[in-house]
Amino acid sequence: MYKVEIFVTYKESILDPQGEAIKDAVNQMGYQAVESIRQGKYFELEVNNEVEDVEALVEAICDQLLANVTMETYRYTIKEA
Repeated sequence: MYKVEIFVTYKESILDPQGEAIKDAVNQMGYQAVESIRQGKYFELEVNNEVEDVEALVEAICDQLLANVTMETYRYTIKEA
């Protein structure tokens, strides 16, 4: 079995209004050293060993469902469980 962790965030060129709101709140709490916060999504998948190309499966799922590839980017790690 494989454990896959997927992180989806806005591309750098896309404004992240929720990240900006969080950054403003953190700054108001007195943490002025924080200059930027990017908000995102996190997913965990468990994939059985019968899949030959786990990377292709993960990329297809991300491209078709988990990420809006026009505005978001994703990265993932695959570990054997």
